[in-house]
Amino acid sequence: MGARVSRSDFEWSYTEEPHATRRKIILEKYPEIKKLYGPDKSFKWIVIVTTLLQLLSFYFIKDLRWSYVIILAYCFGGIVNHSLMLAVHEIAHNMGFGPKYPMRNKILGMFANLPIGLPFSITFKHYHLEHHRYQGDEKLDTDIPTYFEAKLFNSTFGKFVWVLLQPIFYAFRPMYVYPKNPTSMEILSVTIQLAFNFWIYVYLGGKVLTYMLAGSLMAMGLHPVAGHFISEHYMFNKGYETYSYYGPLNLITFNVGYHNEHHDFPFVPGSKLPLVKKIAPEFYDNLPQHHSWTSVLYDFIMDPSIGPYARIKRKHQGLKS
Repeated sequence: MGARVSRSDFEWSYTEEPHATRRKIILEKYPEIKKLYGPDKSFKWIVIVTTLLQLLSFYFIKDLRWSYVIILAYCFGGIVNHSLMLAVHEIAHNMGFGPKYPMRNKILGMFANLPIGLPFSITFKHYHLEHHRYQGDEKLDTDIPTYFEAKLFNSTFGKFVWVLLQPIFYAFRPMYVYPKNPTSMEILSVTIQLAFNFWIYVYLGGKVLTYMLAGSLMAMGLHPVAGHFISEHYMFNKGYETYSYYGPLNLITFNVGYHNEHHDFPFVPGSKLPLVKKIAPEFYDNLPQHHSWTSVLYDFIMDPSIGPYARIKRKHQGLKS
């Protein structure tokens, strides 16, 4: 059994999240950072090529033994799919074609979503942008675990299970905390994805479908690349709600590890976030940071002082105009 958890076990903050304030200060000192705003022209081609290569790999998977399928799903396919998930994250910030072409961004996101198998690209944007705008809001920031999660999984074994089941909580938590009516594009996205999954099953078989879905689920749970889910906003140092990671896994995750930089400047593409840190190092070098996503997962599970409740929350005050 985990320790008793109540509303007070979350860290409640009565100040605004720090990113808007820091962004204003940095831009006053380094206005040239605004030149980094907007999509990286090479990004969409990287996404298209990565998606096509993953789809091509299906033909090599379909005739393998089941044991190889599962191993490759964890060691290769899941990593590629997680990279594509973070491409969808970039696309949610209009980094495919820029804010002037929302439909192109949506189509690119749905295309990148295909080998992942889990239809989320359209819905993700609706919730993720509010995570940026209302970080820590007890209702609108669905990145924060519920009290049920914090109470039920507040033990070493509980946290281990919770990390394994992260994709399930990420998928269903928004529907419970902050439900929204599905849009026509969401319905279309789900329809296309389910039709694609059915086509894969009929023409390539269950092994390929398992490779897709199992890889995606495993790479969102107890997997090194999934360490960013924990590293980004769980309070390893009291009072600090966002953390960056500057290690090598940024190379396959569109620099999502530069998370303080990303929240400070969500209009800067992942490829240019290192330049933000290089231009304004005095604002980032002394902030608490992580050096290994694998260590983050280990510490989160084993350290009794860290758990699903180790987040900063803010009272819901309604939508901003």
